[in-house]
Amino acid sequence: MTQGVLEQTSAEAAGETSTSTKYVYFFGGGQADGNGKMKDVLGGKGAGLAEMTNAGLPVPPGFTIQTEACREYMRGKLNSRIDKEMREALKRLEEMQGQKLGAGDNPLLVSVRSGAKFSMPGMMDTILNLGLNDKAVEALAKRSQNPRFAYDSYRRLIQMFGDVVLDIPKKKFEHIFDGVKHREKVKFDYELTPEALKDIIAEYKKLVKKETGKDFPQNPMEQLVAARDAVFRSWNNDRAKTYRRINHIDDWLGTAVNVQAMVFGNLGENSGTGVGFTRNPATGEHTFFGEYLMNAQGEDVVSGVRTPMPISELEKAMPQVYDHLKTITWKMEKHYRDMQDFEFTIQDGKLYMLQTRNGKRTGLAAVRVAIDMVREGLITQEEAIFRVEPNQLYDFLVPRLVEKGEKIEVLATGLPASPGAAVGQIVFTAEDAVKHHANKSYKSIILVRGETTPEDIAGMEVADGILTSRGGMTSHAAVVTRGMGKCCVAGAGDCTVDEAKRELRVKGKTFKQGDWISLDGTTGRVIAGQLKTLPAQPDDPELVKFMSWVDPVRRLRVRANADIPRDAKQARAFGAEGIGLCRTEHMFFAEDRIEHMRAMILADNEKDRRAALKKLLPMQRADFVGLFKAMESLPVTIRLLDPPLHEFLPKREDLLVQIATLEATKPKSPKLKELRSLLKRVEELHEMNPMLGLRGCRLGITFPEITEMQVRAILEAAVAVKAKGGNPHVEIMIPLIGSIEEMRNQTAIVRRIADEVFAQKGAKVDYMVGTMIELPRAALTADQIAEEAEFFSFGTNDLTQTTFGISRDDINNFLPAYLKYGIFKHDPFATLDQAGVGQLVGSATARGRNTRPTLKVGICGEHGGDPESVKFCHKIGLNYVSCSPFRLLTARLAAAQAALQEKQTGPDLHTGAK
Repeated sequence: MTQGVLEQTSAEAAGETSTSTKYVYFFGGGQADGNGKMKDVLGGKGAGLAEMTNAGLPVPPGFTIQTEACREYMRGKLNSRIDKEMREALKRLEEMQGQKLGAGDNPLLVSVRSGAKFSMPGMMDTILNLGLNDKAVEALAKRSQNPRFAYDSYRRLIQMFGDVVLDIPKKKFEHIFDGVKHREKVKFDYELTPEALKDIIAEYKKLVKKETGKDFPQNPMEQLVAARDAVFRSWNNDRAKTYRRINHIDDWLGTAVNVQAMVFGNLGENSGTGVGFTRNPATGEHTFFGEYLMNAQGEDVVSGVRTPMPISELEKAMPQVYDHLKTITWKMEKHYRDMQDFEFTIQDGKLYMLQTRNGKRTGLAAVRVAIDMVREGLITQEEAIFRVEPNQLYDFLVPRLVEKGEKIEVLATGLPASPGAAVGQIVFTAEDAVKHHANKSYKSIILVRGETTPEDIAGMEVADGILTSRGGMTSHAAVVTRGMGKCCVAGAGDCTVDEAKRELRVKGKTFKQGDWISLDGTTGRVIAGQLKTLPAQPDDPELVKFMSWVDPVRRLRVRANADIPRDAKQARAFGAEGIGLCRTEHMFFAEDRIEHMRAMILADNEKDRRAALKKLLPMQRADFVGLFKAMESLPVTIRLLDPPLHEFLPKREDLLVQIATLEATKPKSPKLKELRSLLKRVEELHEMNPMLGLRGCRLGITFPEITEMQVRAILEAAVAVKAKGGNPHVEIMIPLIGSIEEMRNQTAIVRRIADEVFAQKGAKVDYMVGTMIELPRAALTADQIAEEAEFFSFGTNDLTQTTFGISRDDINNFLPAYLKYGIFKHDPFATLDQAGVGQLVGSATARGRNTRPTLKVGICGEHGGDPESVKFCHKIGLNYVSCSPFRLLTARLAAAQAALQEKQTGPDLHTGAK
């Protein structure tokens, strides 16, 4: 679903804030200053805490510093009232708890957590146990009568504070910690004695002094202010910016900061912490789902450091707590009318709720939950349509491993964290994943980690699958990959991952970087070698039912880009309502045709060209017959030859090597003459900028016999299919038109050949002639072009190239820098640039329909399958979008959501169309 965009007033944009702005909102004692509807102000976490408090749930008290404070921090100046209101809220918290922050015999400790409007799991920072210092830790040890708990809490604070606030690399703390564990000969953290933990604290403090030149701060208020500002800073860390870009979240929303009294899951064996969902986030099954750890803090569950236990085990260990938790969370689901993702802590046998939010889920789960909630009466069918992200429907099309007839070696079985299958070459760091993806040195990538961290987000984005040796179903890897729709196997404990040596060791075998493995994210299996995969079938009964709700509400039609009958049949299976782009050039690369195509190109006169084209004619005709049959009565848009002719010839460099080799080894070979002739023609066709050279309609104007052959093949095929009872709907598209004169030239040829074919065959078919708008000049003169064109199809790939002056083949040379510095929010070839390219599309549509009110308009670039771009196409009144077959479900849902959004809010009149 589209994430909201912050609407700033002119005063806010200038860095001014209203004097009436309330910055800090308190919650506790069954009453909160805010409520669950205030996500813009309090963030999702803060709004949830307020709502749970107002509902009388057991929520530790605290306060939320609202998102405007973060925006002020980003502008470089915090209002002095923020500190004043924060101190007042802290005093209120201390009075409610009967404690003082970091002072006295019973010191108050707090957590400091981020919380944006939209859930961004693990992308920003958290600090626990804040308020501890050298004196407070002794008071805590005495009060709790548990020195180990007290010192463990203090070492966690120093490590988190050092990492998040002081920017000391986490690995330096881990090196100290692992060294003491090795010295003490213990395997698990909780086996460390109080004395060992005191040694760790001492070493941590030395590290802080060495790295910063200052002692670890002992003043609790100094800790709190520094932690608050660090959470604000974390809004703009690299992983958070990457996550926002992937999920279309506006950079100026900012995060709230939640300061909450600590409750301790690491107080002893009667304490614990966990996370859960009111339904299974992988399958959508209506079962209580989650994980927990006893004698642990929340970070232990989600970080993957320890593999947690399923929440069903809690029913045996603490049945009263389990029943209470189950009752509370299902009440929350009914209240929010959506599946809930919750966090809880048990302190000395008492349950506390720390968070609730709408839970992230796979596409499979999203559809099932939506259908079940309609059946349960919680939501309407229209609401259900918004409960599934358009891109999530790709989950129904994820590949499956081919196992029949294959010798399968299962190396390990972990947790099925995110469904589907992935086959790829191993990498061990996010950086390596990004590198091998960028230079295409690996065909597909499996990112293998001990556990993933939020810093891995860029590598996870480009990986085909993720494998971790630690962590559970709610670990970072599991949550993030489910949101991305990628395959993930987590917590494969039999696997040893040595990231330093770049080795995966399992079952006595060692796999190195670049070796192939296969993952089954549906069963959790890790399999040796490179298995084949099968595409999923889109006939899942729940998907079919969901789409039966989706399709009737959309106005925008959805077609597929398909070049051959096999692709057309696949497109029909995925719900295509026609072919929006058939690229005829792809038909010429087949082995039985390329020879004739090259003969046509090499011909130096029209007679020889026509002779070669005559041999291609029956082949083209057969292709079109297959397309028309596959699509039955649905429209088929066929683009005439578009690419430069040199693309059908060998590369100049390859020819030079072949000629040099033959001259050296077989100087009398008759093939030399053929190769030299080919080289001569390649050099004649060489262009400095072939994408702006002899291509598109310029080919048909320069060599009209090419247009004649293709039109004849199209219309003869249509007549043949009609003669056998078919009902073909033919749309002939002229590419790369820039002027009305070019359009008239090519349209005249199409009409003339059509008349000849119909006269020869004694039969007619209806057909339309239109053009692909892919040049800014065509968009600007669309009113003139529409005098001849009966339809427009925007080729937004080339239109983006020619509007920006950017080659889509070379954009990756600088795209990372543009994304990093915020020059681009997204790759303009993936998501339509609505402000620039979109304005051309909108204005050209309006201009064209001014001339020809019945003008049919669509787009056929990659943007046709991008949800944001599809919604824009609906908004400006296009008739259809066309995309690859595997994006059809996504486009259909995005179109339905756009129609429902318009129904709810009214049409957006500011579309850029004039």
